[in-house]
Order: sequence, then C-alpha cells, then structure tokens
Amino acid sequence: MRLIRLFKNDLAKEVSDWVEKDLISADQARSICRVYDVDYDSIQNHSLGYRLLIGLGYLFIGLAVITLLGANWDEIPRALRMGGLLLLTLATHGLAFKSYFAGSTSGAAGLFLLGNLFYGASIILIAQIYHLGEHMPDGVFWWALGSLPFGVLLKSPWLTLFSVLLAMLWFVLEFGMGFFPWLFPLFIVAAVYVLYKGPSSSMLFLATIAAIGLWIEAVLSALWAGDRYDYTLHLEHLLVSVALFVLAYAVSGWLYAQSSNKAKDYGVLLSLWSLRFGLVALLVFSFEDPWSDLIESDWDQQASMWLCVVVLMAASLWFAWRGRILQFLLPVAVFAGLSMIAVVAAEDRSAAVYFQIAYNIALICSGIGLIVRGIHQGVSHYFFLGVATILLTAFMRYIDLIGDYIGGAILFMVLAAVLLGAAKYWKGQQLQGGTQ
Repeated sequence: MRLIRLFKNDLAKEVSDWVEKDLISADQARSICRVYDVDYDSIQNHSLGYRLLIGLGYLFIGLAVITLLGANWDEIPRALRMGGLLLLTLATHGLAFKSYFAGSTSGAAGLFLLGNLFYGASIILIAQIYHLGEHMPDGVFWWALGSLPFGVLLKSPWLTLFSVLLAMLWFVLEFGMGFFPWLFPLFIVAAVYVLYKGPSSSMLFLATIAAIGLWIEAVLSALWAGDRYDYTLHLEHLLVSVALFVLAYAVSGWLYAQSSNKAKDYGVLLSLWSLRFGLVALLVFSFEDPWSDLIESDWDQQASMWLCVVVLMAASLWFAWRGRILQFLLPVAVFAGLSMIAVVAAEDRSAAVYFQIAYNIALICSGIGLIVRGIHQGVSHYFFLGVATILLTAFMRYIDLIGDYIGGAILFMVLAAVLLGAAKYWKGQQLQGGTQ
C-alpha cells in the first residue's frame, strides 16, 4: 500500500507546477490526475485551504447571528422571533438552491451549511418559545434529519458529515435516556452513498466506520440489558470490539484490491487506523492487571458473544481472501481467537502472567514485522511505527518488570542490537536495489 495516495492534492499542485514550467501540457496534467481520481480543474480553481476558509467563514457568520439572537432574545416580540427565524432559514436555503442550480456546487454547500446552522437554531429557539422540551433528543434528531437531504443532493462529504455527527449525538442522547434510536442506520446508508458517489473524504469515512461500530455495540448492549437500554458495558463488548477491528483490517485489504482509486484510499486509511488500534490494544494488554480482571470476571452472555465473534471472524477471513491479504490476517485472527478462548476458560488469576508474556512477545514481533515491512515496501510510516512500538515496549517493561540497572542495561542492549540490525538490513536492501 502506498501512503502517497493520501496526498493526492499535493500531487495535483505539483503537476500544476509542471504545467507552469511547460514540462507537460494541461491535458497531460489532467490525465495524470485522473489516474489518481483527482479533478485537476477543481483543484486549480478551489484549493482545500480555500474551501476550508469559506466553510469556516460561513460557520462563524452563523454563530455570530445565533449569538446576537440569543443575547437579545427576550427583547424581541414572539411573532417577530418566529417569523425572523423562518425567514432567515428559508432565505439562506433559497440562496443555496440558486447557487446550486447556477452550477456552483461548492458555494451551495457553504450556504447549505449556513442554512443548517440557522435551521438548528430555529428548532432550539422555537422549542424555547413554546416550551417544547419534553424529549430533548428529538430536536437533535430533526436537525440531523433536516440537514441530511442537502448533503445527499450535493453529494457533499462536509454536509453529510455534519448530519452524521448530529445523528451520533442524537444516538447517544436517545440511548442514554432509555430509548433505542432505530432510525440511526438511515444516516449510515446516506453516508455510504455519499462516500460512493461523491468526492473522497477521510473524515466522513472514519465517522461512518465509527457510526457502524457504535450501532453494532449498542444493539448488543440493548440485547444484553434485557428490557431497558442503557450504557452498561459488558466484558463481552471487549471481545466483540476486537473481532470488529479484525474485520475492519480485512475490509481494508478488500477495499485496496478494488480497481477504484477512491476505494484504495479508503482501504489504506482503514488499514492504518486498524493497525494503530491493534498496537494500542497490545500495549494495554502487555500488563498483568487487565488480564487478572478479565480472568476474575463473570461472562454472562457467552452464547451470543461467541456467535458474534464467530460471524465476524468468518467475515474477516472472507474479506481477507478476497483482498489477497489472508496470509497477513490469518495469524492475527488465530492469535486473537485463541486469546479470547483462553481468557474466558481461565480460572486461576496466576495465568495472567502468561497472557502478559505472550502479548509482550507479540508486541516485539509486531514491531520487527513493521520495520521489515517498511523496508521492503519503502513506506517510512511502517518503519517508524515499528521502531516506536519496540522502544515504547522497552520503556514500559523497564518500569513495570525490571527497574534495576543491570536488567535495564541488558534490555537496552538487546533492543539496540535489533535496531542496528534493522538499519544494516535496510542499508543492504538499498545497496541491492541500487545495483539492480
């Protein structure tokens, strides 16, 4: 996987410099950008920084208007308040539609964002006028639902992200008050549609993945809680979360195997975040106390938990096979599955030290594997992530297990040998590549 795909805008800027220097023609620049799914003309006309400034400008306009209305709310007559809010919201959306039909999609997106802010303020302030606060999450839901069609219409990642974040807020509030938000998947489906049809967006993609995970965990929480919905976290959620991230890594390989450059970008992004989560999880479980707590706990929902884990792991293997990364995922899935079975079956707290040893070995092996992968594929991110993993593991083990000068010196010498050996191997690979 080439992380350079995450920096396509920089590529377009570089290509535009080649055009200015008469190294290539504008048509050739468009062809190069088309290979990486970049709109050369769009990048030339509106850079990311320009769009960000426009969006922030509209955001602060909306906040300024809302602040002024809120500060003088009691002095404004009720009829004027009601009519002013509706007129402001409708006028802003009218200008947005005018800009959209005129062909200015980016301008329409900014105006729709401003209109969505006015729409949300109208819901809040009108509810305050008529004392409509019996179920507060409803206001957030109607705000999110009312904003959603404009993101779908324009296929705008930013507008859709705005609605998805509001929907996640509504989800948390609704679920926390004992009600299940059954309409939440509607926002997930809309986000997936925009991701597929619209321009690529890392933030919307990650928000959608988080929303899917939130939905699955909430369904399980509702199932395990019985006749009430709450934030009760069961230990079973932990094992299901591990299986979900194994599935996410498998899906990342499947996405990268697609012909679409956009899908490849999403695959790289999902792979990176899955990898980071995996390393953080290994670091957390490289200590003895988490394993002791897991061993001593009761597992009350084993049947449904194992059913979820088996389904997720089976799906992971299928996606890994389709994405041609089965050789990488299979050891991870086996290690995670055996760890789950062993910790649920363990009865003696003393077994926690064996889990700790196994996960420290897994950390060191992961670090070495990332270093080797970074060298072979020429990706510095993997190399430095592997180095950081080994050094952080050494630091934690020095504090947690060793603590004396002789033990620390031996540990640091061993790790120094690993790092120097990796450097020598890297140099040998570079020399070998240069002679070919």
